[in-house]
Amino acid sequence: MTDQALMARRTGVVDSLSANEFAVEIDGARVNGVFKISGFVPFRLDVKPTQVKFERPAFKVSRMVQRDPSLPFNQWIQATVKAKDDIVRPKRDLSIIALDDGVETRRWLVKAAWISEIAYTDFDTGSGALVEESTLIQYDSIEETWAG
Repeated sequence: MTDQALMARRTGVVDSLSANEFAVEIDGARVNGVFKISGFVPFRLDVKPTQVKFERPAFKVSRMVQRDPSLPFNQWIQATVKAKDDIVRPKRDLSIIALDDGVETRRWLVKAAWISEIAYTDFDTGSGALVEESTLIQYDSIEETWAG
């Protein structure tokens, strides 16, 4: 058992992450306005009797709609829509960063990520909620790094 684990056991402190403390970067630029990341599975094996296959399940990034076309996520969306059904997709490196009191604890670098779907919550005159933009993210690989 590590010294940190022993200290946590003695003091009753639980070493865990809060789901609401994270950051997202696109090609190293911080992205603001991300509400949530859902369906993120950085490691999955499909184990069959005759083979083991590594899977890359897509995940969603949900964020507020932002008007500035020069923001990194908006530029990526514009390039994706412009490419339409072209087989060559606009790809970016996307980082998902787990934070603990503002300090990076773990980072997942999603390499050669591309958007396969863009969806919006309802536009509703009876609602005061922000419109949410969800992007379905496909990718080539994920590298995980641990701080410290």
